[in-house]
Amino acid sequence: MARLDSSARARLPDSAFAYVDSRGRRRLPINDAGHVRNALARFDQVDFEDERARERARERLLKAAKKFRIVPVGFVAGQLRSERELGRAQGRVPVQLPSGFVTMLMTDIEGSTALVDRLGDGYRELLDGVRAILRDATTGVDGHVVEARADEFFAVFEAPRSALDMAVSVQRQLRTQPWPGDLEVRVRMGIHSGYPTLTEENYIGIAVHTAARVCGVAHGSQVVITGDTKEAMRGLALDGMRFKSLGAHRLRGLRDEVALFQVAAQGLVTRFPPIAPRR
Repeated sequence: MARLDSSARARLPDSAFAYVDSRGRRRLPINDAGHVRNALARFDQVDFEDERARERARERLLKAAKKFRIVPVGFVAGQLRSERELGRAQGRVPVQLPSGFVTMLMTDIEGSTALVDRLGDGYRELLDGVRAILRDATTGVDGHVVEARADEFFAVFEAPRSALDMAVSVQRQLRTQPWPGDLEVRVRMGIHSGYPTLTEENYIGIAVHTAARVCGVAHGSQVVITGDTKEAMRGLALDGMRFKSLGAHRLRGLRDEVALFQVAAQGLVTRFPPIAPRR
């Protein structure tokens, strides 16, 4: 990142800064990718005038990150931690995940080890790009991002249709997204509806394990749902989506067989090898 001298800084418009206080002092330059990354790292070091000013600065910084195709995973995670710590201090939970009957979606990048071997440090850019697509699609249908760890992503939806819309949208986008070295990035998806136990910041229970196991047996670019999710969709308009039966399977660690279905829709890959539960 080239350091801004005083004359270069003075020539920048106010819009090139994430924060301009009431006295006109300008902080956190966001005029290029390097300065955006620096602003993300320094954001919590700035003494904002009030919470409203902080929120405006945060929004401008995130918009700049999107403009330069920077996925601020660490920044977002840090902000969520700060909000949760504030919530604990004030005796409240600032971000409430839905409880009761929900639809869980889990994803994983197929062949991630080979991608890391081929791209080296460049794999981080690819991973950030995949996460950005997943996060934007989740929030775009009022879903909730639960966590993103390594190549895995976990989201939850109050409406099963929202989970399926998100999954189809992401798979279509992944097929048309340009990737480094013209690589093909294939993400497997598993969807299950049920009653997980809500903890302070996550979910536990057999329903969560079921969603994870379904994701684990799916192939890259494939969306696999359980019979419970299919049943939850009963009576809803499918708008071009179809469910292809894959049979009932005994998944690792689960006592009962699980009925699985492949989601088919325009723009999605349709042919995959048979489901082969992992040991």
